[in-house]
Amino acid sequence: MAHQSGGAEDPRSVPAMLARNATRHADRPAYREKEYGIWQSWTWAETQAEVEAFALGLLDLGVARGDHVAVIGRNRPALYWSMVAAQMVGAVPVPLYQDAVAEEMAYVLGHCGARFVIAADQEQVDKVIEIQQGLHQFEHMIYVDPRGLRSYDHSRLHAYVQVQAQGRAARATWLPELQARRAALGYDDTCVMLYTSGTTGKPKGVVLSNRNILETAKNSASFDRLDAGEEVLAYLPMAWVGDFIFSVGQAYWTGFCVNCPESPETMMTDLREIAPSYYFAPPRVFETQLTQIMIRMEDAGALKRRMFRHFMDLARRVGPRVLDGKPVGLLDRLHYALGEACVYGPLKNALGFSRVRVGYTAGEAIGPEIFDFYRALGINLKQLYGQTEASVFITQQPDHEVRPDTVGVPSPGVEIRIAESGEVFYRSPGVFVEYYRNPDSTAGTKDAEGWVATGDAGFIEEATGHLRIIDRAKDVGRMADGALFAPKYVENKLKFYPNILEAVVFGAGRDRCAAFLNIDLTAVGNWAERNAIAYASYQELAGHPRVLDMIQSHVEEVNRSVAGDAMLSGCQIHRFLVLHKELDADDGELTRTRKVRRAVIAEKYADLLAALYDGSEEIRTETEVTYEDGRKGRIRAHLTIRDAAVGPVGMREVAA
Repeated sequence: MAHQSGGAEDPRSVPAMLARNATRHADRPAYREKEYGIWQSWTWAETQAEVEAFALGLLDLGVARGDHVAVIGRNRPALYWSMVAAQMVGAVPVPLYQDAVAEEMAYVLGHCGARFVIAADQEQVDKVIEIQQGLHQFEHMIYVDPRGLRSYDHSRLHAYVQVQAQGRAARATWLPELQARRAALGYDDTCVMLYTSGTTGKPKGVVLSNRNILETAKNSASFDRLDAGEEVLAYLPMAWVGDFIFSVGQAYWTGFCVNCPESPETMMTDLREIAPSYYFAPPRVFETQLTQIMIRMEDAGALKRRMFRHFMDLARRVGPRVLDGKPVGLLDRLHYALGEACVYGPLKNALGFSRVRVGYTAGEAIGPEIFDFYRALGINLKQLYGQTEASVFITQQPDHEVRPDTVGVPSPGVEIRIAESGEVFYRSPGVFVEYYRNPDSTAGTKDAEGWVATGDAGFIEEATGHLRIIDRAKDVGRMADGALFAPKYVENKLKFYPNILEAVVFGAGRDRCAAFLNIDLTAVGNWAERNAIAYASYQELAGHPRVLDMIQSHVEEVNRSVAGDAMLSGCQIHRFLVLHKELDADDGELTRTRKVRRAVIAEKYADLLAALYDGSEEIRTETEVTYEDGRKGRIRAHLTIRDAAVGPVGMREVAA
């Protein structure tokens, strides 16, 4: 039987934690949102009032216990409140990716049987209206931003503020029912349902309980000593488990403040204004920021460039030692302090990292050079390893034990074991309840003892207890001669270069490896301008001979690095081509969390893949693309295939 909601000191649900915070942290800021260039703030007491009014409005609309309530939009306090209000009335919030096309939304809304949808704005409302005829259980939609919606049919469409107003007006009628439902919430009741990104097939609905979220929030917050004084910036997709655990789980457990930027375009400005103390970003964000820094430095004067290089050389040598509390000579310490005043401090301030006490990255491996750059500045950037099914946290890096080649030690409460196949398994209080309406997948992922198969191959270092991830278990294979094939290992090395945005390596069962590459338009475009190279489109720049020469030099540098790894030296890139378009989630080539759909890409570009292996030097191709407004089109291209120099292959018997 589920434990009930519990008292203020023993909260058993997110709404119970909200009630505790409204008393304990009544006047502390809980949420901030920037709108029209001005930050607005709500205390925990005000948040409780906002959530309760909306919950009463949901009861007035007819939301029943167990109903699924979809939430679609960018990070806004009202959408976070709507998720907690749904929990408060015994319903299950189901956040969706805001950039999902209507067809993707149709699957999720149909699969969970959502009766109610809460949409941020006209764009999201339009998507749901487009597919509503096929949603047999859908009844009502609530919108937050009224712009553009005045002339719509409002028979099943309601303004968020009106639902709140109706809730307040009907308070006397519905308050006893709300109190009863809130009190009945148990530790093992569903807290949220989050859909996987669908790397290998249809997304699966991951059911996470209050126990999963609260225990994980408590343990992970304790690990990094998070408290009510932290500031976070909520800008990652609300449908992603990381945002839920940071912006709801940990925020409600500790009572810290969640800050919502005005828009993606103002995110960097908003980040600088908030200067969060606790920050998370996937490697792509850190890579993009570093690319922008290097571009600006290339455009700077000679004196500024020399000063930057001088102090960064010092920082790489001294910074991580200062950060880890290791002994540093007095002269170096004084020199580093001068660098802090002249370079590191202003740079951190420009990035919005001047107050970061704990920073995390996860989702993909981050390049050691990129990782070390931020730590050299004195930013406590660490790696974690997690999954939706784990309520995020599987491993974390303790302070003073941070390295770019591991993902840390088991998080508090987590057990890890490595199967004979090399696959990583874990179990913890955060392990998901089930995949919704998918018992076969649940049984195939989680065994009767609660051990979950991660799908990743790795090993635990005996000396340190740290976990090292090699690759996705399904992607690790053998080449024709038996050498180990681990594509992500090479792809991550390629993406360390600011000029390379994405890489897809092939080679399983073949005699050599080959790769598709995407250039980074910002970095390569800036380089082209400095080198007086004219171009009219992404496609033209990607196929320019001098760009191909530059990319080839990067590939060959990676080959030299890979050649030195006895276990993986067979994974050097023999041939490559630069794709004529960026890989895109709208075209099904990436997931919404920007993970490569390797099988989809191999099938879609089968002609290009064949050309890499049949000796062709060029190929003409035609590809279907999806435009931002959802229209389909086709682009034609003439691609050049390049051979890359490879180093001597290492001790293959080690791999075999």
